[in-house]
Amino acid sequence: MPLDDDRDDRFASTGIVGLDDILNGGLTPDRLYLVEGTPGTGKTTLGLGFLLAGAAAGEIGLYITLAETEVELRAVGRTHGWSLDPLTLFEMVPADGLGEDQEQTLLHPSEVELGETVRAIMARVDAVRPARVVIDSLSELRLLAQSPIRYRRQILALKHYFSTRKCTVLVLDDKSASGSDLQLHSIAHGVLALEQTLSGFGTQRRRMHVVKMRGVRYRGGYHDFEIARGGLQVYPRLVAAEHRTDYDDTPISTGSAEFDSLLGGGLVPGTATLLTGPAGVGKTTASVQALVATLKRGENASYFLFDERQPTLLKRSAALGMDLHPFLENGQLQLRAIDPAELSPGEFAAAVRDAVEEHQARIVVVDSLNAYLQSMPNEQFLVLQMHELLTYLGQRGVVTLLILGMHGIMGDIRADVDLSYLADTAVQLRYFEAFGEVRQAISVIKTRTAQHERTIREFRIDAGGILFGAPLRDFQGVLTGVPTFSGEGRALLASRIGEMVSDQAQ
Repeated sequence: MPLDDDRDDRFASTGIVGLDDILNGGLTPDRLYLVEGTPGTGKTTLGLGFLLAGAAAGEIGLYITLAETEVELRAVGRTHGWSLDPLTLFEMVPADGLGEDQEQTLLHPSEVELGETVRAIMARVDAVRPARVVIDSLSELRLLAQSPIRYRRQILALKHYFSTRKCTVLVLDDKSASGSDLQLHSIAHGVLALEQTLSGFGTQRRRMHVVKMRGVRYRGGYHDFEIARGGLQVYPRLVAAEHRTDYDDTPISTGSAEFDSLLGGGLVPGTATLLTGPAGVGKTTASVQALVATLKRGENASYFLFDERQPTLLKRSAALGMDLHPFLENGQLQLRAIDPAELSPGEFAAAVRDAVEEHQARIVVVDSLNAYLQSMPNEQFLVLQMHELLTYLGQRGVVTLLILGMHGIMGDIRADVDLSYLADTAVQLRYFEAFGEVRQAISVIKTRTAQHERTIREFRIDAGGILFGAPLRDFQGVLTGVPTFSGEGRALLASRIGEMVSDQAQ
């Protein structure tokens, strides 16, 4: 009978949700696959997880080890909370095979050992009759073969043998051969490459990519992953085009009528708003105010905190009349403090997806992009990944608030990277000096979705949150930090209740 393409058994699950997603369902059964990577990249963990996934589905699994011992493999399993009892573990170098009676001198050792090793593998497969097999590792067979021709012939022989036994096989290779082993790549039905890199500071970064996979429309490119308790956690590369949804684009309020007016009506769902300014000017406070307004409407929100400590943010917000504790307790607010030295960009994108798709967050705040930038090895990759992430959030109808700190206080202030062109709305917050005091001004530079107010307003942060003043029409050069006074200045906010600064000037 012809194969029904709609059947669930047309793919063999790898046991890793993220990897199955990359492979569009899993591996084609009864084929031989190569998993390559330097030591420490997670090949053994992937192989054991693959066999245990098969065992959970009622399939017999065989792990053939030419390098590690059974004791070592079981120890690996215990670190992940796994029992390897459902699997058959076969050591190719038993302890009693090292005695003097096992040695011979008439032939070159490799000529005998290679043939014996391959025959032993076939004999064990015939005895166990597994549906899934892992061979760890091919570097041992490569050393025994001594020549590329003999090595290729033996691998081809094993591939043909396994195809007649209806086995799905993973062969692991530690890339001990110089350069890329293209012979293996051409023989295998699919090739998965695992990599590990170290940065100047922080944990190591692991990523994988599918080199080839015959007959499968897989997701190409690099995908971050980590080795966690329970196996590999793979974070598929985010492709925004796969997540289009319909949503209501009615603007939502920031909690301030003046701020809404500046923005041309409020925050529009499906857009990203970038708040830029020097340290302490009020970027986080403005974001928290919009966040609290959303939470008070009964909607969910997520806050990704890179820079500030979580207790500090909660205490400061409560002092400004924006207590976040009730929303954390009832589950509306998801507040996650992130260490950029420990988090890969792929894991961060996965966390944002979880916030939107599982937590149903209507508003997402990233505070700040400066720390996120430091977690990236190259600025161009930050821009590309952030573009894809913002496109995804836009297509899900999420309001995104991005905070970008700038160097300097007044005058010439600069940012680490210019992301204003990625945002739909750009809000500038600045310090300026007037009448012997340091004051704060806010302006909307651009919006793509509304006719925004083009004035510059003074604002002040007090116990009631953010208080907005009238447009600063009597000052020139406010955004430079050194304004020129050209009027009476009655539009300035009072330093105290009921007191006008202009009265001091007259």
